[in-house]
Amino acid sequence: MADRVRVALVGCGFFARNHLNSWKDLGAEGVDLVAVCDIDPAKAEAAAKEFGVPHWYRDYGEMLANEKIDLLDIVTRMDTHRALVEQSIAAHIATIVQKPFAPAWADAVAMTEAAKRAGVFLAVHENFRFQAPLRKVREVLDSGEVGEPTWARITIRTGYDLYKTQPYFYDEERFIILDLGVHTLDIARFYLGEVEHVFCETQRRNPKVKAEDTATVMLRHKSGAVSVVDFSYESRKLPDPFPETLLEIETPVGAIVVDAGLTMRVTSRGKLREENVGSPLLPWTSQPWHTAQESVLRTCRSILASFKAGKPAETSAEDNLRTFALAEACYESAATGRAVKPKVS
Repeated sequence: MADRVRVALVGCGFFARNHLNSWKDLGAEGVDLVAVCDIDPAKAEAAAKEFGVPHWYRDYGEMLANEKIDLLDIVTRMDTHRALVEQSIAAHIATIVQKPFAPAWADAVAMTEAAKRAGVFLAVHENFRFQAPLRKVREVLDSGEVGEPTWARITIRTGYDLYKTQPYFYDEERFIILDLGVHTLDIARFYLGEVEHVFCETQRRNPKVKAEDTATVMLRHKSGAVSVVDFSYESRKLPDPFPETLLEIETPVGAIVVDAGLTMRVTSRGKLREENVGSPLLPWTSQPWHTAQESVLRTCRSILASFKAGKPAETSAEDNLRTFALAEACYESAATGRAVKPKVS
């Protein structure tokens, strides 16, 4: 592989700015952002101009045909993912696809299997597990300081108006579990391992929203650990911790707690220590978004390193399919009122 990795990006909307800034920063680590594409040519042209990208396109197929691309970053809505990924796989281009992986299980499976058959690198941009506070928690668990987790609660509850920038949320057939739940379910897997079964209750608390906007999930992990994962866009408490992920993990000898304000408290064998788990602002990040924005850079860096090493990404399609299976199990459990085994675990 050449020293430089040629990256192209499709989708120049609201969240894509974080990806564009990340790839620009990764120029020092061997990335050349060679092209951008959007069905709105004004967005594509503006992104190319702002980020110094030599070529922009409104036609995705034209970009794939004209550009020599090593790694393609798809930052579009989930209903477009399968068609775009199948084209990139057919062109044998290593691909990253934004979360959620797909709108339906069949689409996620089809993309994963197509990439496997073709031997093409396929990763999902699941960025929450790369947030600085959550990586710090992983480091504590890996160190053995507190032992193996036996129980956890992972929470994202906010009243922040996401509908301003993403008004299509009002009309989604399946909403909070696929938008926010996949993040928290992935974190549960990341800390406590694979899942035996899932029980889920959903609510629609905002009458303007078509689908569920709140969910409470209990997971029984194969290790015997239990986790409670809950998430909502309809919390009205103040101060609002948005967009922080709050968590508690208990073990036989201690606990890890991450509170609002990015303070981590670690209890081990009767001793307590505290640590700030925030990180400095980048030139293109700002509060309160910084932790989420920076995680995009961390995710891109990790995926890039795996691609260059010829290894599957930490959040490969096959790995993320296990998270997607938990989301599917949540929907089935909410509909049937029973615990559901995920389709892959």
